[in-house]
Amino acid sequence: MSNPLLGVFYHWLGGLASASFYIPYRAVRKWSWETYWLVGGFFSWIIAPVTLAVCLVPGLWDLIASAPGKSLGWAVFFGAMWGVGGLTFGLTMRYLGIALGMAVALGFCAAFGTLVPPLFAGELGKISGTPSGLVILAGVLACLLGIGVSGLAGMSKEKELSSEQKAATVKEFNFGKGMLVATFSGVMSSCFAYGLAAGKPLADLTKSSLLAHGRSDLWQNLPVLVVVLWGGFATNFVWCVVLNLRNRSAHEYINLPRTAVAEISAAEGLMLSAAPEEKSIRTTSVASTRVGPAPLLRNYLFSALAGVTWYLQFFFYSMGQTRMGKYEFSSWTLHMASIIIFSTLWGIVLHEWKGTGLRTHVLIAIGLAMLVSSTAIVGYGNYLGAGH
Repeated sequence: MSNPLLGVFYHWLGGLASASFYIPYRAVRKWSWETYWLVGGFFSWIIAPVTLAVCLVPGLWDLIASAPGKSLGWAVFFGAMWGVGGLTFGLTMRYLGIALGMAVALGFCAAFGTLVPPLFAGELGKISGTPSGLVILAGVLACLLGIGVSGLAGMSKEKELSSEQKAATVKEFNFGKGMLVATFSGVMSSCFAYGLAAGKPLADLTKSSLLAHGRSDLWQNLPVLVVVLWGGFATNFVWCVVLNLRNRSAHEYINLPRTAVAEISAAEGLMLSAAPEEKSIRTTSVASTRVGPAPLLRNYLFSALAGVTWYLQFFFYSMGQTRMGKYEFSSWTLHMASIIIFSTLWGIVLHEWKGTGLRTHVLIAIGLAMLVSSTAIVGYGNYLGAGH
């Protein structure tokens, strides 16, 4: 049963969860990036999706086993490709901050994830031939323009603040490296939308089963999330284990005593342009220190909280998608716009824009207004498409 207004609300909840998931990681102490990312990932990609799907979908494993193998294979594949983007997604915030990092990465993610699936399916022309479809496409355009304005705000911040001011709020701020990582991350992260589209046969099977059991079809996409996230988990697991071995950080999971070595971050592992002399300096300075025991219980709890919060974005996304009617492809735009809205607000709360001038603040306000408007426009287009 379609209800676009309720769908928009669910997408806003998902956006809030996505924009907030990285906050608990800030409370993790004395763990390398790869350690807390993998611990949180177990909850994001395995524990939370399977637990909720088992609780809400009767016969979960039977449904997955009865879905077309080709559909499942593509869902896992696109999940793995999304995983490549997800590996660098956290680094966009590391180099650009939460507000700018998410705006740039999700701008590319929104464009590719929204328009490519209907274009590939040959439905974009049909969508643009209806009044409701045109309204939705106008909302997508408003979203992309809003993301662009948010990016301009970040560029304005780059010009206004000194290196010391940037480092005070984002310790490793690096606009050039951050933009390169964000672009790559955004394009690859859009593969999640392709994975969900590939898993539609499983969603249809689940919907029929839920209705037959007298359950709500609101949960029909949960099994698809389980499958797509298998692929995402595989990519992230392999890379984090590689970093654990290379950085000798595997001891951090159980607090074995060890002299600290230089952390070769995921960025330096993927971005080959990092200066060799810079790496040498970091290695020398870090390797000479001793690291005390990490607060294991605290780290596991906050990593778990971050991981579950991350999964909730797609839990609510899957609910919102079921209520958007025949133009469910627009869900991706709503999701991306909501994430950027709330990540920008988080950036304000965390003082990432402190010290910037009137021009930057005006751009932030315009970008936010356009993104909020885009969610209203897309929601109204789906409302018209539902025959209201």
